[in-house]
Amino acid sequence: MSALAPGAAAPDVLVPHWLTAAEREELGTLVRCALQGAEVHPVAAIHLSDVLTELHVATARDAMWPGSAARVRRVTGWGADVLPVRLSARELTSVLTLPELAPRLRTALCQDRP
Repeated sequence: MSALAPGAAAPDVLVPHWLTAAEREELGTLVRCALQGAEVHPVAAIHLSDVLTELHVATARDAMWPGSAARVRRVTGWGADVLPVRLSARELTSVLTLPELAPRLRTALCQDRP
């Protein structure tokens, strides 16, 4: 590990957002629709594309290493379909600015699961 140079930008921190299969599907559909529209800022489009990638990676990660998420689900009592979707602050902000984002999904992205 190395120290950052003075004035250097800090790397993005990926924060897990524990989403159900239905929430992940809804998020993916919303992001794909937004990317097909012409109203998304080009920089936001890059971050939204990264969100789609992470949705796929979350599923692949669980297939390769199912024990990690399973331990969290067992301790928390969450359903078997809940997986961590790791998003940077920029990616999350890009999603939260989408006007079509349902309040229920916004809540899931902005809070820890009960």
